[in-house]
Amino acid sequence: MAVPKRRTSKSKKLKRRTHQKLTLPNLSECPNCGEMRKNHHVCPSCGYYNGKEVVSE
Repeated sequence: MAVPKRRTSKSKKLKRRTHQKLTLPNLSECPNCGEMRKNHHVCPSCGYYNGKEVVSE
């Protein structure tokens, strides 16, 4: 069984975990209504995606 030879320091451990930090989702403007929405998602305010109505209100 593989066992570490030395203890992992705090700085080494935190550098490895930097990608786990919470980030805001990428937002873009909806071309139909102008509201901000997540990229590649249906607009929550108007229900359009890729120029077509996907969710009817």
